[in-house]
Amino acid sequence: MATGGSEVMSQLEMPTEADSHPTIPKTASFSPFKYPFSPLGSGGSPTLHSVFASPRNVKMAGTGNVCRKLQLPPCLDREGEIWEAEVEELQISTALQAQPLPPIIHVSAGELSVQDRISLYCDHILHNCKAEEVDEALCRYLSEKLQKKEKCIGVWKTNPGLFFHKYDDGAIQYVGVLVEVTWNPDVSNYLIARIQIAEPFSSNIANMQRELVDDLLEQIGHRVPLLEIYPTEGQDDAMCEIAQALDIVRFFFDHLWRDWDDEEKLENYAFIIEERIKLYGDIQDGNIPRPILQRFKTMFEKYRKKRFELINFQREIKDEPSVSDAVECWHKYYEVQMIGELLKLWESLQLSSHVPFSPRILRCKKGPRDSGEVVTHVVTNIMIADMVKTYSPGTLIKQHNNLDTALENCYCGDTVQIFPGEHKARALAILTDDITIAGIGKKEEIIITSYPLSDSFVATIAQNIKIINLTLRQKETFNGIVIVESGHLTLQNCDLQCDGTGICVLTGAALTMADCEISGSQGAGIKLYPGCGAILERNKIHTCGKSKCTDDLASIQGGGIKLKVIPAPVLKMSNNHIYNNNGYGIIIVQPKRRFVNTLNFTMEDAAAGDKKEENVLTTAIESLNLEIDSNKLEENSLGKVGIVFT
Repeated sequence: MATGGSEVMSQLEMPTEADSHPTIPKTASFSPFKYPFSPLGSGGSPTLHSVFASPRNVKMAGTGNVCRKLQLPPCLDREGEIWEAEVEELQISTALQAQPLPPIIHVSAGELSVQDRISLYCDHILHNCKAEEVDEALCRYLSEKLQKKEKCIGVWKTNPGLFFHKYDDGAIQYVGVLVEVTWNPDVSNYLIARIQIAEPFSSNIANMQRELVDDLLEQIGHRVPLLEIYPTEGQDDAMCEIAQALDIVRFFFDHLWRDWDDEEKLENYAFIIEERIKLYGDIQDGNIPRPILQRFKTMFEKYRKKRFELINFQREIKDEPSVSDAVECWHKYYEVQMIGELLKLWESLQLSSHVPFSPRILRCKKGPRDSGEVVTHVVTNIMIADMVKTYSPGTLIKQHNNLDTALENCYCGDTVQIFPGEHKARALAILTDDITIAGIGKKEEIIITSYPLSDSFVATIAQNIKIINLTLRQKETFNGIVIVESGHLTLQNCDLQCDGTGICVLTGAALTMADCEISGSQGAGIKLYPGCGAILERNKIHTCGKSKCTDDLASIQGGGIKLKVIPAPVLKMSNNHIYNNNGYGIIIVQPKRRFVNTLNFTMEDAAAGDKKEENVLTTAIESLNLEIDSNKLEENSLGKVGIVFT
């Protein structure tokens, strides 16, 4: 980690004759072994059959030599413009067409089970090595395989930036060329391979010009990272084994390695890799809510981009840095560090629904109007007399075409009445005033949908807010369908259709929920945090914990109602129907210094010999004053009630 703030500021002061120049932070550079040119790593991309390239002369970076690069034809380079004449000229002028690339050997490093992958990487390849010893361990693993062969025929997949001035990642994800490859397995400098063009000349760029490839290979000394090589089919079994080994190493750097690993002293590195393998398995199995996963991926790409910018900036400082250079460098450095720390936190929480809620600017509470008046806000496109015939003569009414406008004009004590239709409102993400939001008509016809990939759908911090007779349809929001952050929320006669996590009642907040239905949550239907309160009556909670969790994960993440009990929440529940959930009907989460296996039993099904576990469960229920007899719990995958120690 960088030096403290006061020390940094002292380094940035204008130097005197006796002072040294300001310093800049040092960051580990990108290794060609860890960061091959291919932007997609081991991922493939479609073959392009009709891309035409024209030559341009440019100087190679860091040299005085001129190297020709390719310019994408206007049909790919400029939207909406197709220069048929130039494409036709290129077709005529190009004497030799590149042949299509042959198929590469199919490998299955990404298809291994979680346990097989843990055994391969943690027990066999890494085996108690530290983070700074990863290069050596992987080189040793590859070298053992490479001893069996000295050369092969393969496809060299590289960054289009080596060949094209300007390109669209969606149009060309890599440039592939068929090459002859040789290597020296005894070389430890990240296993660089030597390549030359193989016959027949083949590429995924149909009109790739051979002389341009020759020029580029001359400039780079025919040397490329071995991980950019993908052996082709039709070679012997030893070559198949080498192809598999290459893919295993690529998979490690694509999915398990983190840029900050080199910069931290990680003693038990294999354990960290094991946790990342489990996380990768959860992602592949769909156990991570998609919005949370998408945010993590976006943040990770931002981290790598910012780190790349930092390293390039450091490289450009040739002499002693000026004060302005040092200030800018430290600014970039701390930006990278902050993003990295956030990513580490997310990973440590396994990208679960426990990911910290995103910080945001809270809307100030308005309170009552100065006049003391309250207004009924009617949300409908067209207002007719029948809509207001039940109102008392003195009712103040204001009509709005959309829900957002109505909510933004609310003061404490107001009512928002929503007529049938499908509505959206970003203002639901932070409700601060004591208002009532009610649907008029059949609740299945009054649908409120969330904005995809937004932070929250409904979040309340008001002292007493009511939501009545609505259908809430969540679509890919990051946090729960409803979050009670503070104050008290009443949910009555609502249908909550989740697409991510369910209802969250945070510490110190309270929820009254009656005659509602909640379904489809990837985690627990209702999650009660320590020290909150909830009254649940006549609700249906079903098909929650719908992700493809194993029983162990379902016991922690899924289920109908989840209680964290230190300090204990206050929960009163009666006449609820909790059924068909993945996990327990009710999960009681208690802390323990170390994780122990879930107690897989229920009150009804406990065997005669399981009295100890039954006593633990009974004691937990009694300590919570939890009465479940008036509730109906059935067909939950792990049983009615269970305890999880974390």
